[in-house]
Formats: sequence, C-alpha cells, structure tokens
Amino acid sequence: MNYSDQEIQVCDICGKPGVKVKFVSRSYGQGINLLVIEKVPVVSCPHCGESYLTAETLHGIERIKLQRDFFAVERPVPVAEFAGRTRLGLPTSDH
Repeated sequence: MNYSDQEIQVCDICGKPGVKVKFVSRSYGQGINLLVIEKVPVVSCPHCGESYLTAETLHGIERIKLQRDFFAVERPVPVAEFAGRTRLGLPTSDH
C-alpha cells in the first residue's frame, strides 16, 4: 500500500473511497516477551467505521516478531496495569 495516496484508497469492507491510514503502536506478548511495534499502519474508514490491517502489514508484523532481535531495540518503558473496577471507584455491577 502506498501511504502517500491515502485519499484514493477504497475501503476493503464497504468499498467506498476516502480511507485514512493512521499509525499506531501495537503490543504483542507480555512480561519479558513483550514486544511493542510502533508506527503500525491501520486503515480506517470514515464511512463504515471499520479499522483494519492490510495483509502486507500483517506479514510485516510477523516478520518483525520472528526477527525481533534484529529489528527491536531495548528501551525502558513505564507499564501500567488496568486496575479492577472497585480500585477505580467504579460500580462493580451494571445493575
């Protein structure tokens, strides 16, 4: 996918033109096996609301995961765990 031609792309879900490409960070694994991949292109359609990864992007992610020692650099990153509802002061039931 040529990301400079974002406006002429059509949505793979609804077929309408005008999709946008957003770049996000995605995390895979957990603990010492955690891998964060930055600038992952996600296709987003303003018409149907769907967001998806292209096959090309998915292949690229798999290649990075398989060869993480080559692609990844270690960086210290703060990690927060989502607290339970009661620790956040939220009701425990929707009833």
